[in-house]
Amino acid sequence: MIVIHCDGIMPHQHNTIAKIDAYHRKKGWKCVGYHEYVRRDGTIEHGRNIAEPGAHVVGHNSHSIGICYEGGLNSHGEPEDTRTPEQVRALRQLVERYHGYFPDAVIVGHHDLNPKKHCPCFDAVKEYWDLQPMK
Repeated sequence: MIVIHCDGIMPHQHNTIAKIDAYHRKKGWKCVGYHEYVRRDGTIEHGRNIAEPGAHVVGHNSHSIGICYEGGLNSHGEPEDTRTPEQVRALRQLVERYHGYFPDAVIVGHHDLNPKKHCPCFDAVKEYWDLQPMK
């Protein structure tokens, strides 16, 4: 699977893969749980090595790639699709790249695997319908 996440921060907040790595290490994890991170300006920051299982979705880490983007909350702290046009393009680029490596991978949002989560605040299955494996 290719699993899309948001980091759940508001528009005035900023994050980096290094900050997420530090947070995940404080939780006792080996390193950052995501394989890729997309900043609001579309910059892609690389996280956990793709050869290593992620730590981003309980029960599915051993067979998934984790891609996270900066944002996901509006200025009131409510879940909302806050992706910038640059993020939309960069996310599409990453998903297409990983789809090329793993053409049978299903593309989902974190909330598709854990309904208690709002993440990623948009419908990844619908967004990437054209890349979903045909069964």
